[in-house]
Amino acid sequence: MKADVTFRSNDLALAGILFTPDDHTDGRLPGVVISHPGGGVKEQSPSIYAERLARAGFAALVFDAAHQGESEGEPRGLENPFQRAEDIKSAVTYLTTRDDIDPDRIGALGICASGGYVPYAAQTDHRIKSVATVSAVDMGSVIREGLGRTQDPAILRALLDRAGALRTAEARGAAPQLEAWIPDNAEELLDTATRQFRETFEFYCTPRGHHPRANQGWVLRSVDLLAQYDSYAMIRLISPRPLLMIAGSQAETAYFSREAIAQAAAPKQLVVIDGATHIDLYDKDEYVTPAVAELTAFFTEHLAA
Repeated sequence: MKADVTFRSNDLALAGILFTPDDHTDGRLPGVVISHPGGGVKEQSPSIYAERLARAGFAALVFDAAHQGESEGEPRGLENPFQRAEDIKSAVTYLTTRDDIDPDRIGALGICASGGYVPYAAQTDHRIKSVATVSAVDMGSVIREGLGRTQDPAILRALLDRAGALRTAEARGAAPQLEAWIPDNAEELLDTATRQFRETFEFYCTPRGHHPRANQGWVLRSVDLLAQYDSYAMIRLISPRPLLMIAGSQAETAYFSREAIAQAAAPKQLVVIDGATHIDLYDKDEYVTPAVAELTAFFTEHLAA
């Protein structure tokens, strides 16, 4: 079963969907908060994982981040990592207030960028009893250093200069400048693009994963928020609560999960899904199925009554 829900985060109304087992009649369920990728919305990969976790006996809450999807927040498209973390904590708060959820059995799952936001939020929110990620990415590192850490430092300096100028322009009445997650001429670039770019285009811009509220663009001045954010700097604070990170063996982003696990304190586990790329773990059944099996076992063990 699923139901539309709303809850508040920093006085903004967030839109969510709560998935519950079809056969649930009474008693309190364990809950899992699931947070979406940058540029994504709750109806995409989060709902795929939520539906399967609900079949396994969990209440799974997906939601649109503030400033994105169906949730409130201006300017639209702001990618604020600190608000994103607050949204996750607010989603946990919402579950703790429901009579059908056990407030002492709540976990969280982050996909892609939220694979950074969820551990970041969980570092200081002890209500999150178990922490999991799929295809985790630290957006702070991507902005500072580029994917793979090959970015010229001059690029960040130029971006921060631009962000400052845009803040001034907005204060003078200009509209926020939106930057496309995927450029309009993406198809022209596919022949020479990286695999990550091609797969991102295929998921978000074709019937495979397209959703009209996803990838509407992000506010360019978000870079000065993202640049000072570090998903995993204090990841050891999650311990003694358990951490599971799932990455594809062919994912260009897998180094984030490997490094985060190396920094984390026990109990911790890295699971590599053989053959999977970063985007494969969003929706391809042959990779999502083993990932969900790992997540189900993990949350079942650590959210047991």
